[in-house]
Amino acid sequence: MAKDTKRRILDAALDMFSEKGYAGTNIRELSASLNLGKSSLYRHFESKEEIWNAVIDMMAAYYDEHFGSVDNLPVIPQNTDELYKMTMGMVDFTIHDERIVKVRKLLLTEQFHDERARRLATRYFLEDTEEIFTNIFEGMMKNGSIRKMNSKVLAFSYTSPITSLVHLCDREPEREPEAKEKLDEFLRMFIEEYGE
Repeated sequence: MAKDTKRRILDAALDMFSEKGYAGTNIRELSASLNLGKSSLYRHFESKEEIWNAVIDMMAAYYDEHFGSVDNLPVIPQNTDELYKMTMGMVDFTIHDERIVKVRKLLLTEQFHDERARRLATRYFLEDTEEIFTNIFEGMMKNGSIRKMNSKVLAFSYTSPITSLVHLCDREPEREPEAKEKLDEFLRMFIEEYGE
């Protein structure tokens, strides 16, 4: 029961933080949205900051499990068709998973106010994705499915336009078809250029 209540609090806090930001989230409103008294909420978390940190921890674990991470790498594609499918699947997950969309919105807003949010935004929007694809491309170079070259530079040049298109979908969801068309063109061009 306590675990369920704690999870409900974190889910509601994620909603509020992503909509109103950290400063705009009020514990009284959070409690009311859950039909809990403030004292009941404080039995599970000592402060708004503790709730914030628990939300970030919960979503970091969720993202690593469902998207992948440096410690949880996806299976190395054996050919460029598999790379294409894997990438499109990752983008679909990133654009459509409601929890991930909320976290991305939260990090984009709060990176200017909170050091931990800033570090996580850099990690998720740039460093981890690059590192994941650096490892993927090293594996693909070993299995002969893409040309040998600097895997870090290749990963950076691969992930940067993809990240830009994901952010476009966040800002203007109605442009998703256009973003996916551009992504398809980019992936096909990349495969033609670097595939073996």
